Amino acid sequence: MKIVFQFLVVGLLLFSSGCKEEPNSKEAISELQKDTADNDADVPSLWISKRVEKAKNRLEKSEAGKVVWNATEAHGGLAKWYGNGALAFRFDYQPLDGSTQRDSYQTIDTWSNRARHTSATDSTAQFGWTGEKAWVKAKDSTAFAYDTRFWALTPYYFLAQPFVLDGEGVNLELLPQITYKNKVQDVVKVTFDSGTGDAPDDYYVLYFTEDTHRLSAIRYIVSYPGYFEKGEHLPEKFMEVIGEKRVDGIVFPTDYKTHWLTEDQKPGEYITKIEVSDVNFTKDIEEGFFDVPEGAEIVDGP
Repeated sequence: MKIVFQFLVVGLLLFSSGCKEEPNSKEAISELQKDTADNDADVPSLWISKRVEKAKNRLEKSEAGKVVWNATEAHGGLAKWYGNGALAFRFDYQPLDGSTQRDSYQTIDTWSNRARHTSATDSTAQFGWTGEKAWVKAKDSTAFAYDTRFWALTPYYFLAQPFVLDGEGVNLELLPQITYKNKVQDVVKVTFDSGTGDAPDDYYVLYFTEDTHRLSAIRYIVSYPGYFEKGEHLPEKFMEVIGEKRVDGIVFPTDYKTHWLTEDQKPGEYITKIEVSDVNFTKDIEEGFFDVPEGAEIVDGP
């Protein structure tokens, strides 16, 4: 059986700097299977329609949610997002201060947020997230000189905006509009309920261009306990969303430029270059692809 049906196993979210919990949908899937007389071929389309309907109903209850819903539609729509299959891409994170580069090819199960990375320079070096466990398989510790649990879904949760904002434990607040790059922006702040994953103190501030509803910038902090004491975090960063590429009906950026945020909430010093390439969707993934491979080590949480 291809992994398209295994997507029904719902795992945990890893939102940039920690695990965020995804609602368990086993009961809903069980009901869908009964409704379709155990015809597995019908389950994915029914699951998608139910999930999209639930997301729309939840988001349209608030003004901030309406902005996010409009953005998901402008970027291609949740139905197409979930219907396209697993998302694969290369994410090359290049700090300009010469610190550790993070460059990997990765495949993400968009239904249950499982991940598998392969080093861009060594195809035998891999790490991932099963939905429950983080793992790494490499010749030695120099293959990935960074926290692979932290990074397992971090790139995805930048590239997948705004499609990852409809889950439980996610709070949306509409902030006053601003002007950015001479265009009016709708601004939504994203926070998380206490106990939601490894780093519930994280927040994100998303800019959506008013006339196109497309994402134009992301402000964020990193408070991952593996790096910081409780209550501490990096200064806020400002990530420019650069370029545009449509893949199977979904609009993605081609690059990001990350800056420190200035006191007047504008991009300051340019600190990180990020290149996104080889973006594609696939349904042709074998069962077990996201499982812990033989010989891998489990990576414990903070």
